[in-house]
Amino acid sequence: MAALKAAATRSGPDIEQAVFGTLPGGDRASLYVLRSGSGLEARITNYGATLVSLMVPDRNGRLADVLLGFDDLEGLLGNRPYFGSTIGRYANRIAGGRFILGNRNYTLAANDGEHHLHGGLRGFDKCLWSARPVRRKGDPAVALRLRSRDGEEGYPGNLDVEVVYVLTTAGELRIEYSATIDQPCPVNLTNHAYFNFAGGGNILDHELKIYADRFALIDGSLVPTGEVRSVQGTPLDFRTPARIGARIGADDEQIRRGRGYDHTYILAKKAGQLTPAAEVYERKSGRAMRILTTEPTVQLYSGNFLDGSVRGKGGVAYGARSGLCLETQHYPDSPNQPQFPSTILMPGQVYRQVTVHQFAVL
Repeated sequence: MAALKAAATRSGPDIEQAVFGTLPGGDRASLYVLRSGSGLEARITNYGATLVSLMVPDRNGRLADVLLGFDDLEGLLGNRPYFGSTIGRYANRIAGGRFILGNRNYTLAANDGEHHLHGGLRGFDKCLWSARPVRRKGDPAVALRLRSRDGEEGYPGNLDVEVVYVLTTAGELRIEYSATIDQPCPVNLTNHAYFNFAGGGNILDHELKIYADRFALIDGSLVPTGEVRSVQGTPLDFRTPARIGARIGADDEQIRRGRGYDHTYILAKKAGQLTPAAEVYERKSGRAMRILTTEPTVQLYSGNFLDGSVRGKGGVAYGARSGLCLETQHYPDSPNQPQFPSTILMPGQVYRQVTVHQFAVL
């Protein structure tokens, strides 16, 4: 990162572009640095359409990177838990790595035991996207595009995807998704950022509110059972802000199965409307975030499977619960759960999703 200034070329007053690294095949990955008048700074690479870092001020104006991840491309190429990456074609799990569509059986890559997780062995997080700096209403942005070809990871159809990261003067990180396809196929996109607003340590003292009164039950392999249950009276109730660590070790079957929180919350909203999904507060730094989305669910993951084996930025070992994910998305395993809303994208339709992260201080 120290070499960024020397290598950078200006694409506009608030956008810089630099070489981020070279892939094993010789292709170069780029890094785009977006800066807004609100003091935020976001760094995005076109490898995996990945949000590499996000600098957010605390109550005293001191900036810190609030994302887990890596300092360079080499880290992203290793064994990593999707830090900041764009996930597709299907976020979360598809049970058994298969589904039926139009009386045809489709077999997907199994990369989570017998299940298909986050797009498979080579999901969108492991692809080199095309990218260009753009502006949205004067705000700095980068637009990334990818064609996922018919048959990749077992999915039908040629899928064309665009993801646009926008950093606004209002103190927001806005992520806009769109996609089209030439054959029917399930599509479910998200970003897999791991947040830590303390700038280090764990996230157990972060306070969380989720705008949901129901969640999807999971089985022992973290796949939805198809049943949706009220959060009332459970350790998964975040309708009123609560410390993440307050009930994370509760004697509860769902908590035991997830080894903490790894659950889909059904948002109290109408599909397609940009409405609140979650809020996070970190009292010591004063940093706060509110998430709005057009998606029907948000996946809460409390970093339960981080075990210190992955060393990230500055050589820091990421231990259990050192990051918090709030992945706005559609229902997991929807292709195999007829009671869940359909995720099938049809030719002639346009998949659209918007998720907005609003930052403030307490």
